[in-house]
Amino acid sequence: MAKYGKKAQAKVKRAMHERKEGTLRSGGSGKKVTSRKQAIAIGLSEARREGGKVPPPKKSAKKSAGRKSSTKTSRKSAAKKSAAKKSAGKSRARKSAKKSSKKTARKSAKRSSAATS
Repeated sequence: MAKYGKKAQAKVKRAMHERKEGTLRSGGSGKKVTSRKQAIAIGLSEARREGGKVPPPKKSAKKSAGRKSSTKTSRKSAAKKSAAKKSAGKSRARKSAKKSSKKTARKSAKRSSAATS
């Protein structure tokens, strides 16, 4: 049993032809379509609108639901972030220590120059 009907095949063929010619435009933004996958999606959506035999579109996951904290990559990135925060804190501490030591050195230099005068 065929997954797509004749109407759907014709619409996709027309969309692909227009993409190759450079005349296929996106429905939302009106920009020129250069992606093969996007051209196929446009053809299938047109066939759906006209009642052609096409399976329903795949449901896309929501952006907030797509974030999983239990995967290895997110654990690695979390570890990297915490390491970066620690090193940033250390560098800030070093900078403030340098500033305070410079201030005290200036003060002591002023005191010694004032005492000798």
